[in-house]
Amino acid sequence: MIAGLPLKAFEGSRMRTDIARFLNDRLDWNLLRTYLVIMQERSLSRAAARLHVTQPAVSQALRRLEETLERRLIERRGPYFAPTQAGEEVYRIASDIYGNISRLETELDDRTEDISGSIRLLTISRIESPVYDEFLAEFHRAYPRIDLQIEVMRSSDIISSLLQKTATAGLGLCRTPHEKLEMRCFLRQRYAIFCGRHHRLFGKSSLTMDDLLAENFVSFTSDQIGDSLSPLTVFRDQKGFTGRIVASSPSLDEVRRLIFAGYGVGCLPEHIVRDDIAQQRLWRLPPEEGLMDVDVHLLWHRDRKMNAADHAFLDSMERCMRRYSLAERLGK
Repeated sequence: MIAGLPLKAFEGSRMRTDIARFLNDRLDWNLLRTYLVIMQERSLSRAAARLHVTQPAVSQALRRLEETLERRLIERRGPYFAPTQAGEEVYRIASDIYGNISRLETELDDRTEDISGSIRLLTISRIESPVYDEFLAEFHRAYPRIDLQIEVMRSSDIISSLLQKTATAGLGLCRTPHEKLEMRCFLRQRYAIFCGRHHRLFGKSSLTMDDLLAENFVSFTSDQIGDSLSPLTVFRDQKGFTGRIVASSPSLDEVRRLIFAGYGVGCLPEHIVRDDIAQQRLWRLPPEEGLMDVDVHLLWHRDRKMNAADHAFLDSMERCMRRYSLAERLGK
């Protein structure tokens, strides 16, 4: 235990003893903080950029943490890495500790109720995350005098508005980093191909990619080359799809509706259509592993003058993201 917080992992193992000894006797918040960011960014270079330090400094912090725990936490393969079992456990424990301390700081700060102002948040349609819903509830409890205005728009329009410094922050897709925008990955959505109940492929098993190549498509208006979902277009071209795009919309809900109506097959985030699959409104098509991951980022202009309400919102969002893994944010 540390400060009354339970160690939920490493039950009955030497691994638990090692991490408990480290947390109790030699707690180094800098190492744990760096490790949390590495795991959240899934990249040493991106972690270094977020922490405003050099990549060698991040690598050294990771090495010191691994040496202290006598466990390898991350298996590196060139620019990519995968956490070991010990790495996943350390991340969960560190997230719990950091989250509890962050909540404690907010609860003990009597000044939160005195902060007032307005926040303008821009977002793409259908952000589906139980963690996000709980975050908004917690934020309102902590800052009851802050007014929140949420506007739904396309990712390209979100980025344009943020570059013009007209909003506090945005939640949207951003394939190419902008020099003036801070960017944090908030959700990682796996896209797959689906058809609806009114489509001829609905309910058919043992299908292959070849069975889909001539099918017409329902698309997002943002999956044109160069736009935020253009990898979906690249995928269709690479696989040799010959069907035409018969319907499109910038709205995820409208694309989903058109797929259900049988206009064509189309791509949707897996976690958003779980209920549709269970209710047999939609049918999952090959490939089994899905197509690609699309990140929804928290974005804001680094040079925009922020008021106390803006700072409170962004600080709270970052604490929330440190507390929960990407999988947890999707409700997995």
